[in-house]
Amino acid sequence: MKVVVVAGIPGSGSTTVLQHALKETDYVHVNYGDVMLEIAQEMKLVEDRDSMRKLPPETQKEVQKKAAGTIRARAEKANTIVDTHCTIKTPSGFLPGLPQWVLEELQPDMFILIEADGDEILMRRVSDTTRIRDTERLQDINLHQEMNRATAMAYAVYTGATVKIIENHNDQLESSVEEMKKTL
Repeated sequence: MKVVVVAGIPGSGSTTVLQHALKETDYVHVNYGDVMLEIAQEMKLVEDRDSMRKLPPETQKEVQKKAAGTIRARAEKANTIVDTHCTIKTPSGFLPGLPQWVLEELQPDMFILIEADGDEILMRRVSDTTRIRDTERLQDINLHQEMNRATAMAYAVYTGATVKIIENHNDQLESSVEEMKKTL
C-alpha cells in the first residue's frame, strides 16, 4: 500500500485541494491533526485543535508518536493519504511535523506540498472565521513555506520518497485538483 503525505501551511488550501482530489481516487484520507487531537483530548491536554500548537514541544512529540502508530495501523489496509503539516510554527520555533520516529513508522512513498503566494494565504486566513489563527506578516508566511520545502526534502532524503509541489492559486482550484489526481 502507498502512503502519501500531503502538506501545506495553514491557508494554503491543502485540505481543500485534497478533499476534491479524493473524490476520484482510491486513497483513504487520514488527517494527522485530527488523530493527534483525538489522542490529546483523550489525554485531557487540550479542548480544541488550535490549542495543540501551544503545548510544550515534549508533549507535542509524545502525541505525534502515538498518532503515528495509529495512522500506520490504518495504512496497512489501503492506499493512504496523510494530510498534515511539514512544520508547525510554535512559540519556541518551528517543530517538524514528521520527525524521525514518525517517518520510521509511516515510511511514506511521496510528499506533496500545496503552496500559494504569501499574499493569497494572508487573505485566506483573514477571511476564515472558522479558525483561531495567529496574525502573521507576509514575510513570516513566506518563511514558513520555505521551511516546509527544506523540511520536505530532508524527509525525502531520510525515506527515499519523492517531493512534488502543487501550486494552489486563487480561482485555480480545478487546476490544482487535476494536478493532484495526476500525481497520485
